[in-house]
Amino acid sequence: MVEDRVVFWGTGDAMGVPRVYCECEVCQEARDTGVNRRLRSLVSVEGEFGRFLIDCGPDWRVQMEAQKIRTVDTILVTHAHFDHIGGLPEWADQCRWTGMQGILYAPGEVLDAIIDRYPWLERNIELRKVEPDLVLGGWSIFSWRVNHGKNGYSYAYRLKKDNFCWVYCSDSIGLSDNELAPMKNTDLLILGTSFVQEDAPYETRSVYDMREAAELLPKINPARTVYTHMSHDVDLNKLPDLPIAVSTARTGMIERLTR
Repeated sequence: MVEDRVVFWGTGDAMGVPRVYCECEVCQEARDTGVNRRLRSLVSVEGEFGRFLIDCGPDWRVQMEAQKIRTVDTILVTHAHFDHIGGLPEWADQCRWTGMQGILYAPGEVLDAIIDRYPWLERNIELRKVEPDLVLGGWSIFSWRVNHGKNGYSYAYRLKKDNFCWVYCSDSIGLSDNELAPMKNTDLLILGTSFVQEDAPYETRSVYDMREAAELLPKINPARTVYTHMSHDVDLNKLPDLPIAVSTARTGMIERLTR
């Protein structure tokens, strides 16, 4: 029996690491030894059922090659920002040339934004609205809108199968009690934290930093937490002290979806 698992194909923020223009210590290390090299955030949910992806950013083709995977048939999208949908044209091309009809799931307003940007996508990909009864790979999936700060909104997903429940929330900040409620007492939380401590004015920001996440976690009490969506501010060789049961994602890292 193959255990269900989530595999991190990408752990970077919107620009990835290294930044092409940047010669900071983290970007230089990413170029030289690669510990901090981060493609845009994307995870694969895998098990006996096969796999589906959450998001499809502009690094999708490179990520597929790195995993030695030739085709994907199902993708769940969190929101319509380029770092989360920039790979959809290449996925559509995969579907076209392999004769496969891909299936893309997202909330209705996200689908509308995707079609507005890529009006030809439906030739090779079926777009399906996320509904309350959505099940993928045996996972019952609940979606809800979350604050994305200056960048508007994103969606988080709570996935439940048998006695295991986990949440994927890559892009959020300043969540209200109602937005936090579906995250409470989960077995695993995957949370975007773009900086260790972001000092930019709050009104210009769009994703939690690690300092804020540490203050947030006692309110929702996940059994374990993984930080992702990290910028070149985060040096995996010099991490701050993290709360108990918290770790940072690395490319290829596997989290088993079991207690």
